[in-house]
Amino acid sequence: MRIRMTIMAGLATLAGTAGLYPLFARSTWFWSGFGAVLAVAAGGLLVRRFRAPAIVSALGGLALLHLYLTAHFAAGEAWLGIVPTPSSLGRLGELYGEGWDAVNRYAAPVPLVPGIALLAATGIGLVAAAVDLLAVRMRRAAPAGLPLLAMYSVPAAVREESIGWFAFGIGAMGYLALLVTDSRERVGGWGRVVLGRRWTEEVPLAGSGDRGPADDGRRRPDSSSLAASGRRIGFAAVALAVLVPIAVPGLNPRGFFGLGGGGGGGSTQNVTTPDPLVSLKRELTRADDSVVLTYRTTDEEPDYLRLYSLDRFDGDRWTYSPLESTARDRISSRDLPKPPGLSEADSRRVTTKVDVRRQVRNMTFLPVPYAPSRLSIDGDWRVHAPSLMVYSLRDSAGGRSYEVSSVKAEPTPEQLSSGGSYPSDIVTPYTVVPRNVPAQIRQLAQDVTKGSTTAHGQAVRLQKWFTNDGGFQYDLSAPAPQHGNDLTGFLLHTKRGYCEQYAAAMALMARILGIPARVAMGYTPGTQTAPGQWVVRSRDAHAWPELYFPGSGWVRFEPTPAGAAGQGTATMPSYTDPVTIGAGSEPGDAEAPNADDSPAEGPTAGPTEAGPQRPQDQGPMGAAPELEDDGGPGLMTGLFAAALLVLMLLAAPVTVRAVSRRRRWAAAVPRRRRSSPRRDGLGDLEDALPKRGKADAAREADGLAGTDGAAAELDPGHVAHAAWRELRADAVDHGLVWKPSDTPRAAARRLGELLELDADSSGALGRIAQAEELARYSRSHPVPPAESLRADVRTVREAFAAAVSRRARLQARYLPPTSLAAFRSAGTRAMEATVRLDRARARLYGLRERLSARITQARARR
Repeated sequence: MRIRMTIMAGLATLAGTAGLYPLFARSTWFWSGFGAVLAVAAGGLLVRRFRAPAIVSALGGLALLHLYLTAHFAAGEAWLGIVPTPSSLGRLGELYGEGWDAVNRYAAPVPLVPGIALLAATGIGLVAAAVDLLAVRMRRAAPAGLPLLAMYSVPAAVREESIGWFAFGIGAMGYLALLVTDSRERVGGWGRVVLGRRWTEEVPLAGSGDRGPADDGRRRPDSSSLAASGRRIGFAAVALAVLVPIAVPGLNPRGFFGLGGGGGGGSTQNVTTPDPLVSLKRELTRADDSVVLTYRTTDEEPDYLRLYSLDRFDGDRWTYSPLESTARDRISSRDLPKPPGLSEADSRRVTTKVDVRRQVRNMTFLPVPYAPSRLSIDGDWRVHAPSLMVYSLRDSAGGRSYEVSSVKAEPTPEQLSSGGSYPSDIVTPYTVVPRNVPAQIRQLAQDVTKGSTTAHGQAVRLQKWFTNDGGFQYDLSAPAPQHGNDLTGFLLHTKRGYCEQYAAAMALMARILGIPARVAMGYTPGTQTAPGQWVVRSRDAHAWPELYFPGSGWVRFEPTPAGAAGQGTATMPSYTDPVTIGAGSEPGDAEAPNADDSPAEGPTAGPTEAGPQRPQDQGPMGAAPELEDDGGPGLMTGLFAAALLVLMLLAAPVTVRAVSRRRRWAAAVPRRRRSSPRRDGLGDLEDALPKRGKADAAREADGLAGTDGAAAELDPGHVAHAAWRELRADAVDHGLVWKPSDTPRAAARRLGELLELDADSSGALGRIAQAEELARYSRSHPVPPAESLRADVRTVREAFAAAVSRRARLQARYLPPTSLAAFRSAGTRAMEATVRLDRARARLYGLRERLSARITQARARR
């Protein structure tokens, strides 16, 4: 039954659940998972009591897990509160659906609604069943770490920050305890350990001062040194796993335990951050709607606080171009770069003092009103000149207070309609539209703005279409757009979404019309709490389009519905409101009420009925970062990482076997040197083997000489020994009994009779055995050439595979025992090395004690 291992498997699973703590708002999920682990362990013990096969053992744990979940989550619909019924199964299905919807709706940490608690308990129970099957029933404790690793990969995939080192240490120690328990059972089952002179001890006989056998007449294994060595290795491995990522530059930019690191220098560093739009959906769907920051401002109508500027659209999603940061980008007591294009429009200066809550984590981009001109903040903060994004390579805004002066543009509709031409450095990157944008969307942009002759007029009509005329509805439950057809569905079919869809769609349509556009992300002004004081909460997170106009630069538009039916704190700029502009008319349209009239002066968007005038379509440079689904891809990423790790571990034995075979044959030709020009090394072989015929030497030269003309100085015994060792390894891998006491001839005869080999295979086996006998007992006698022996080994290997069962054949191919023996041998050597180090340390300690005693005695004599 292996009760001890069952208990340790359950404890290791519970220790592994420590990695799930950042995913939940409350800790009560642990007790649901604890009950699931107990149910799986009890089911496994019950089935193992009757010595059932491994698959039945796993099914027993899963069956009891199902009973537990039914009793815990669907007791009202179950018979006697525990026996599943169709109604209880339907109830569990409903809870699974509700839990999945909640995972997609909320950002971590998620509220522990019943559906999410059921998902958590089920996941922990499945991991417990896998660990129990591998470590207890199949006696493979090492691979049991894979399902435990899956519990760590899920939070690492769905969260912006990794789990803490303490939680990792708990899980690692649980896994090590599982390995130690399994090793103790193995050592105890095989009796005395023979690894050195001090590994065993004799137990004194009762009533005797001498040391003799133990009460059971045998020597008991003294595994204390082995256990101590294992503990040292385990603790060292955990310590390295925790400390190395902290110390290695680039793996943890925050330095030791988040106390800072990295530094200056003039080198260029890439700025990376999780996908901003994923963070946006999580902020909007937080259940607690927590306070992010508060600020005081001199602006009576504060503008949005911008974090990111997304300038690239790859046909599926918006992101920003890779940022390269140098020391010159640091913000010091100097003015920031001027906002691009702002030269003629009205503007005024605004001062804002911001206090970010300490609970905010990993906010490495600073929320500031556009366009910041001067910033006072502690830490290493930098500015990206083209977009005026403020960011840090190692600091977070959480808990910081800073003051920012900004230039707030207040262009009039006339100024937006009467500027100059677009500069080339704006047109080239900000009007690119991928080729895969459907023709329906291109035509839609033309239809919506038909009759507008200026870029500003077209932008106002686009905004009005989204907010009033287009029939769109604000809906936070809509999935984030992941592909181009998602955006097409939003524009042409569903017309339901939140700010991300509105901003992405308007920016894309503006680019189709030839208007430079990008998507900004940050926060709306929030809610006013006192004169000049405002509070911003997580649900004030927002995305909006920014369009470029000559003389005014980048200005904000607002296509997302505001108020109770939309983004509650969103505001519409006065220069985009048709009512403010006048009776719904557009600037520049008074002289040209339709598209056929002459256009007004100023920057035109460039499009006509025939299509927009813009740079030739081209795909965005570089690859955009992957965007997560609403909770789904995080799990898929974790599962993919776990599957990849499983494949790597499964491939390890096959790789080790292939490397061993290659090294074994390479060792048969230990030395190579450049040959003379004579017939690809034939002359060298004739010199090295003068007693062999020239024909044999020529055959070996053809078979063993390198392609570069190198020839081998060959000991015939090496080739024979390599062939014999390879034959022995193949026999062991295929589950055949190999007796070390057999002579080569006896071993070949026994294998031939056991497997009933055919004439070719029997002849190949006999030639290998004869070569080994000659190499052992008659070194002067020639042996067959290497290629001949290698061909014989392949023939015998194929005969072994044909003669054994399918299971043994698959084991020899994918899980060869000789590879596993190599792993065990490496572990044994490592433990023996540790024991030798312990002995050396003990000798040094004894030497130091003796020297100290002698020094003390010498001083006493004085």
